[in-house]
Amino acid sequence: MVTIKDISKACGYSVSTVSKALNNSPEIGERTKELIRKTASEMGYLPNAAARLLKTNRSNNIGVLFVDEMQSGLRHDYFSAVLNSLKEGAESLGYDITFISHNIGNVPMTYYEHCKYRNCDGVIIACVDFNDPGVIELINSEIPVVTIDHIFNDSTAILSDNLKGAEALVNHIYEFGHRKIAFIHGENTSVTQRRLAGFYKTCQKLGIEIPDYYIKEARYHDPRSSGLATRELLGLKDPPTCIMYPDDFSFIGGMNEIEKHGLSIPDDISVVGYDGIYLSQVLRPRLTTYRQNTEELGRKAAENLVEAIENKKTYIPKQIWVEGELLVGDSIKRIEF
Repeated sequence: MVTIKDISKACGYSVSTVSKALNNSPEIGERTKELIRKTASEMGYLPNAAARLLKTNRSNNIGVLFVDEMQSGLRHDYFSAVLNSLKEGAESLGYDITFISHNIGNVPMTYYEHCKYRNCDGVIIACVDFNDPGVIELINSEIPVVTIDHIFNDSTAILSDNLKGAEALVNHIYEFGHRKIAFIHGENTSVTQRRLAGFYKTCQKLGIEIPDYYIKEARYHDPRSSGLATRELLGLKDPPTCIMYPDDFSFIGGMNEIEKHGLSIPDDISVVGYDGIYLSQVLRPRLTTYRQNTEELGRKAAENLVEAIENKKTYIPKQIWVEGELLVGDSIKRIEF
C-alpha cells in the first residue's frame, strides 16, 4: 500500500508538504500540488479515510435522508434525478454519500444515531415526514443539515419554486382559452401549499372562478389516487375542460381513466403534468408540464452543505429558490371561450 512517505521519497518533497498538497492546503503552490498529485496518482495512492478522520475530524461523508410515502425509493423519477445531481456535486467537492435509515443489520437506530455511526459530516434531507420526532431530533442536532423542498427552522433550504411553476401552467392553460380548470394536487405538504397558492393567485388575477369541487386531493407519485380523482371530475354535471395533475407519473392514472370514459387527449379534455420527467416527453400526445431543475437543486444542496461543514463558524443558513421551465407539449387543445 502506497503511503505519503513513499510519495515524499518519489517526488523529493517533505512528508508535511505532500500531506498539505493532497489536502489542497492554500499554503502549497498550485504547480507543487499538481506535481505531487500526479506522482500520487501514478503510484496508485489512495487516501486512508480513517487517518483523515483522525487528522481533520471530518470523514468527508454526507448522509442522505430520503423516505417518500409511496416507498418508491430511487425509482422516484424526480427525486432520483435530484439525488444523482447531489451525488455528482458532492463527489466533485471530495465527499461521498451514505443513505440514512432507521436500522443497520436489523438493529434499530434513530436517524441521528445512524449519522453518528457513519461519521456523517452533514446531512441532506430530501423527502421525509418533517413531523417525525426522529427527523426533528436530527435537524436540531449539531450535525449540519440542508433540506430540499422544505423550510425547517433555521436550516438552509434548497427549494424548487412551486409557486411560479403553478403560475406558469395556469397562464399557459388560460392562453389556450380554458376557464374550467381543475387541479388534482398532492398530499398536504409545503410543496402542495405553494402550488395551490400559485394556482389560486393566478386564477384570481385572470378573473377565473374555481369551484371547490374542481379541487381534488390525491398523492404524489400515485397513479391510482389521481385516477380516482379524475373519475370524480369527469362525473361532474359541469366537468372541467382541463385538468392539472400533481406530477407526470401520477398523470398515468388520469390518462387511463380518461380512456375508460371513451375520451381522448386533447380533443375531448386537456391535461398538464408537473416535474418534466423523461416519461412526459415520450407519451403521445406529449405532455405539457413544468420541468423542475433537478440538476440545480442537487448541486446547490451539495455546495451549501459542504460550505456549512467546512465553515461552521461563518456559514449563514439561507433559502435558495430554483426556477424551472414550462415544457410545451400537445396535451392542451385550444378552445373558444
